[in-house]
Amino acid sequence: MNQQFSRQDYNDSAAAIGQQTRHLPKVALVLGSGFSDLADAIEDADILPYETIPNFPHSSVEGHQGRLVVGSLEGQSVLAMQGRVHFYEGSRLEQITFPIRAMRVLGIETLILSNAAGGLNPAFQPGELMLIEDQINLLGMVGNNPLIGPNDPDWGPRFPDMSALYDRGLRKLALSVATEMDMVLHRGVYVGLSGPAFETPAEVRFLRLLGGDATGMSTTNEALVARHCGMRVLGFSGISNSAIDTVDSDRETTYEEVLEAGKLLVPRLTALLRGILVRWDDVT
Repeated sequence: MNQQFSRQDYNDSAAAIGQQTRHLPKVALVLGSGFSDLADAIEDADILPYETIPNFPHSSVEGHQGRLVVGSLEGQSVLAMQGRVHFYEGSRLEQITFPIRAMRVLGIETLILSNAAGGLNPAFQPGELMLIEDQINLLGMVGNNPLIGPNDPDWGPRFPDMSALYDRGLRKLALSVATEMDMVLHRGVYVGLSGPAFETPAEVRFLRLLGGDATGMSTTNEALVARHCGMRVLGFSGISNSAIDTVDSDRETTYEEVLEAGKLLVPRLTALLRGILVRWDDVT
């Protein structure tokens, strides 16, 4: 059973964030591996190291800076998490998802998730973006679900519906903006794994059989908790590498490859998010 934070713990974190920023954001971004530089686009920003926020988890992974950036992007007040924590770091799921509920207390209504992912779909190329239409949370399916434990009905129902986890209106807007920009934006299913090891070729073939188009080590649990507590959720995977599906391949998957792909992906995702925020009033 997950050890439960109290409602006061979440309130304390939200209050600490509110005391350190002049902004009142309604949209939050979680920036995954290689995407940290996207926060540089945020204007008039207040910078909040995670250490200044009670109960906030601290990432130990390269490329995850561990701070909130709160400011303005295309006229919208936004909060960006530069870095997240992962299950493979030894963090409990409740710690991993703590920032999501704290942001909800703060007043965040929409959560935009990003991650670096291995491409399972052979049609996807490194450096391209995938709009997450749905997810397979393998961690949750085998008993590591962030909603396990006592349910607080003030957050959401005991048995939440996840048939529309990723918001239809937001997805429709993202696809429209990408079309206007003549940008490749694939659509697909994201498979969340525990890590930290990359997948074996047999596992890659198995994940394809399940219907996965991209896979990574984050996102799924954050999305579940956000939806449970009433947020609209939008998600993007940056395809950082093509998953290796044959044994004795000459290729090798490395974390450096993931970070290098971010140099291509950050300007593309930044442009796409700017376009989405410009048309934010079009969201239905």
